[in-house]
Amino acid sequence: MRKIANVLVLTTFLAAIALTGCSSGGGADAKDNTVAATVNGRNVMLGEVERGISQQTSGKQSQLSQLELAQARLQVLGNLIQREVLFQRAEREKLLPTEDEITGVINQQKTQSGMTSEDFDKGLKEQNITMETLREEARKDLAITKLQDKYSGKISISDKEVEDFYNNNRQQFVNARGVALAMIMVDPADNSSQGIQNDAKSDAEAKLKIDNIYQQLQGKADFATVARAKSEDINTLARGGDVGFASEEDLKNNGFPADLVARMFGPMQVGDYTQPVKFNSGKWYIFKLAEKRLQTENLTLESPGVRQQITQGLIKQAQGTMPASASSSQTPAPQQTVSPATSISPTSAKPGASPSGKIGGATSGVKPGNSPKS
Repeated sequence: MRKIANVLVLTTFLAAIALTGCSSGGGADAKDNTVAATVNGRNVMLGEVERGISQQTSGKQSQLSQLELAQARLQVLGNLIQREVLFQRAEREKLLPTEDEITGVINQQKTQSGMTSEDFDKGLKEQNITMETLREEARKDLAITKLQDKYSGKISISDKEVEDFYNNNRQQFVNARGVALAMIMVDPADNSSQGIQNDAKSDAEAKLKIDNIYQQLQGKADFATVARAKSEDINTLARGGDVGFASEEDLKNNGFPADLVARMFGPMQVGDYTQPVKFNSGKWYIFKLAEKRLQTENLTLESPGVRQQITQGLIKQAQGTMPASASSSQTPAPQQTVSPATSISPTSAKPGASPSGKIGGATSGVKPGNSPKS
């Protein structure tokens, strides 16, 4: 593990140097054939980093600065390296999924996306992802899940560890004043390349679509179901439009009109939804109020769910060091070796998809990536 850490520091240093002299070059084929890192003799390709960036930014990586791109690329590469280490461990433990299990997961993805098989395949093609690549990604995900499940039963978290974490992180355990929202968004821009169905491509089409959606909701249609089928926000539609929890300040900072914020913290009741609202970005929104808290509450270890939340978070943190903990089993694991590649340029990086690992109370779900302001 120390060797991995040292090499990742070297990778960071190399990418920082690249800021002063490298630029993106070559097409998709060149990137697919460029090695970004090697883990125990297996290559992590630059094309994998590029795909991760494109997915995380919904294809808008060009909006990031060079510095943001460089940092994002390093984060994605680090995630891919850790993932490969875990997958190789799962291979040694003989925890690989069957072909039927892989097919089942992919079929579940199709169902959850709300797309037809034809639209699903079209979306993969537009993202330059083959079915072979998708199956390989599913294979790794399933294998890593099996590895984590195997060792999670061996992880024991004591009461003292839970109490120590709480005492050192009391500021995280606050139910802040705010609202939880779900939304349906319609964008007049062309988003068909992201796999959006019935995409509005003009101001007139966007207005017509959002009005039709509002009529559906008034006819007692389920908000989450309509969001999955009609929303054009790629970040939230799979979650039924769920945005998360936001404070009054969060909403104002993300361009919510003052009168809309006042209604959410005033007369709107949980379960109510707004009329269509057009933001300065030109996008139309309908918001549903999923939860409302008018007072900030400091949580204790005896508050419902807090002790369990900390315990689960500490277990996940322990699972995140799986190569080290797994190596203490009866069969010692070979030392992991990771080699960086110097060809990592900062112009094609993007935010990584790794969990933050943060344990604590509610945080804002309104972020630049999914806010009406953007």
